[in-house]
Amino acid sequence: MKKNKLYFLYFFLFSIFLSVNTPSFSEIMILSKCKSLRDSFIKNEYIIDLEKSLMIRNYIYDNKTYKKYRVTDLSIKKENSIERFIYEEEEFILTDKIGYPQFFTQLVFKKNSPIINIKTVINNEPAISKLSTCGKVEIYESES
Repeated sequence: MKKNKLYFLYFFLFSIFLSVNTPSFSEIMILSKCKSLRDSFIKNEYIIDLEKSLMIRNYIYDNKTYKKYRVTDLSIKKENSIERFIYEEEEFILTDKIGYPQFFTQLVFKKNSPIINIKTVINNEPAISKLSTCGKVEIYESES
């Protein structure tokens, strides 16, 4: 019986050692200098962290765009940051669905691509259109 407990203890300690010493890789994609088809920005960037399954968008509206949105919505901020959960599906990276089951939108990214699309679904009829084109795409891989 003591022998079994000893083997269990060795196995347990060995598995902890492996989990601590096994390197993990993370990949972060940064899309910056993004130009929108509808709006103008001083800053518009997307940070996609595949390990954390998180997309962060940082943006600053220019004065014209800020005033356009501020007229109809007083909660609009000139400078803002938005976080969304993401997941991978085939070759695409998608944000969580925003909206109701019959109507929702998602941002659609493709690795190493400067183009950001928006997917809109109304009553199970999907449509994808171009939202932005980014001037710079950087991919960072780190080992921890």
